[in-house]
Amino acid sequence: MGKRIGWMVLGAALLTAPLTASAASPWASETTYGDKATAKLKYGLTNTLLGWTSLFRTPMQASQAGENVFVGIGRGVWNAVGQTVGGIVHLVTFPIPQLDIPLPEGGTDVLGGSA
Repeated sequence: MGKRIGWMVLGAALLTAPLTASAASPWASETTYGDKATAKLKYGLTNTLLGWTSLFRTPMQASQAGENVFVGIGRGVWNAVGQTVGGIVHLVTFPIPQLDIPLPEGGTDVLGGSA
């Protein structure tokens, strides 16, 4: 039983550590409830549908920056899963704009890669 609790605490720490290092979502700066909810819905939909593109975009950016490509691949997998799952969470919770879950790399930016 003690090992199970220890593993759960370790898992929770590993999952929340990147979230605490992330900035607030871009839609959070909107002023009215309607604007925030609409922007959160668009943000969630974008990340749900395009989060997977980080699998390719992040290793390519790492290679162009002269970084280790294998680190870029690992970061790309982390970002892709985090952005896609986070996008689903934003889609489901868009009526509650007070709830903001920061995504890896600030989420997917359609125009310029990751934000």
